[in-house]
Amino acid sequence: SMSRRLWPRRKRPGASSRGNKQTNRLYQKKGVFIMAKKVLIVIGERMGKGGHVADGIRKAGGEAHVIPGMAADMKLGDVMHEMNADLGISFCGSGGAGALMASNKYGYKCRHSMRSVDEGVTAVRDGIKVLGFGFMDIEELGKRIVETYYEVNGQPDEA
Repeated sequence: SMSRRLWPRRKRPGASSRGNKQTNRLYQKKGVFIMAKKVLIVIGERMGKGGHVADGIRKAGGEAHVIPGMAADMKLGDVMHEMNADLGISFCGSGGAGALMASNKYGYKCRHSMRSVDEGVTAVRDGIKVLGFGFMDIEELGKRIVETYYEVNGQPDEA
């Protein structure tokens, strides 16, 4: 029929490849089952480290992006926004600088000056998006954050 479009439909502008948050989550309430994606966590550490947390995140089945270079915690908000990340972790003296900056600039809910894995777990349960810690680059933290995130938001579907 003539009504069939012969040219390819363009993606609407601003449609990011990761899909928006709504489509990434499982909405059981509505009875709609959509594939949940792996949780993406961006890590900003004042001295450009963060590898141990990233290892923990990957072992628990999450995706980790460590921002390279000094003062990486200050870029956390921008990188989270750019990558459409689910969570961000900031490490510096108290984790406050990067977390507050991300929160002020993009309105992410943040909690900082955390000093233990359990505080981080509680923050994720409370729906906090940017977690600020003192220097705590340990695997256990990454692992538990991912496990808690999946507990709250549902597991990603194994493709």
